[in-house]
Amino acid sequence: MRINPFQAVYPNFDYVASTDTFFSTVKAEYAGYRKSGFFHKTSQEGLYIYQISTSKRSFIGLVTATDIRDYNDGKIKKHENTLTSKEQQQLNLLISRKAMVKPVLLTYPGVKSINKIINTYVKKNKPFYRCNIAGQKETHKIWEITDGAIIRDIQNLFKKEVPKSYIADGHHRTSTSALLYDRMKKKGNKKYDQLLAVYFPINELEVHDYNRVVEGLEDCTLTMFMVRIGQIFDIEILSEAARPENKHEITLFVNREWYKLTWKKSVLKEYQKKKVLLDANMLDEKVLRDILGITDVRTDTRITYVEGPKGLDAIRAQVIKNRYRIGFCLHPVDLKDLMKIADSGKTMPPKSTWFEPRVKNGMIILEP
Repeated sequence: MRINPFQAVYPNFDYVASTDTFFSTVKAEYAGYRKSGFFHKTSQEGLYIYQISTSKRSFIGLVTATDIRDYNDGKIKKHENTLTSKEQQQLNLLISRKAMVKPVLLTYPGVKSINKIINTYVKKNKPFYRCNIAGQKETHKIWEITDGAIIRDIQNLFKKEVPKSYIADGHHRTSTSALLYDRMKKKGNKKYDQLLAVYFPINELEVHDYNRVVEGLEDCTLTMFMVRIGQIFDIEILSEAARPENKHEITLFVNREWYKLTWKKSVLKEYQKKKVLLDANMLDEKVLRDILGITDVRTDTRITYVEGPKGLDAIRAQVIKNRYRIGFCLHPVDLKDLMKIADSGKTMPPKSTWFEPRVKNGMIILEP
């Protein structure tokens, strides 16, 4: 991977009264905040170590400006399809802000020599700045690396030891950045040739489920839906809300009842030639398309995606608001499956994975 140092824009905490409010509004309000003095810019270029600590554990990664051509050349691997509406939103924001306010989260198999440099630097140096996010009980710390020798060592290691990386969070930001770069390049402007990215080794990530709430019972009665579901799943009534315990299980919430759905062997046999068999793919085809008539999950507004960490109550709360809604809870995707899909050039349905840690908008910024 071709990584580069950059002059980072970072918050002026003297002006931040509420970190929760500030970071939740930066995405839309960055231009105004920047003009009003809510941000500083580093005096020189550097690489930046980023540590996020929660009540459960700490995650540590490296923030860089990464050559966008690595994405165009297939070295930055994607594993999800993007939503066209989201790409348009991201493009509008990127052009209006003239800044990337949140790094794309990239992951790669850990490299001992890179880990050693990062961990040694953290032990020997104080953070450049730190920030507590009270509402989420998180502490974010940034270390600034400006030593030219250390930067060159890290660059060389990434170039030699990290031939590819995988997008964990930020498919839309990455594709939008590549799109803007291509457009600018045609005009003779290479201003957007760098992607703001934070690299976390695979062992520094956690993968959670990403679930769906679907308005699907307007043209299909509940009785007919359950009959057709019974043709492709073995169904078990649950006494309480539950997540799937295993791959190829889905839990369903409909009509205020929870069910465990297990794909029938005959359905799994249909997909046996697939190198990687994902529940999200089968759900899209066998249920959303064939039963509910949703042919394009990228554009259909009847689907709402619910992040796993929000819990089953979040699914329940959305479903009971509308009698036509159904909730589907999926088992988290295995990282090995994700990498196989990305390496083969295939993609998963949109919103198939939810990764932690979550990087904050506005914590570290790249102005092209």
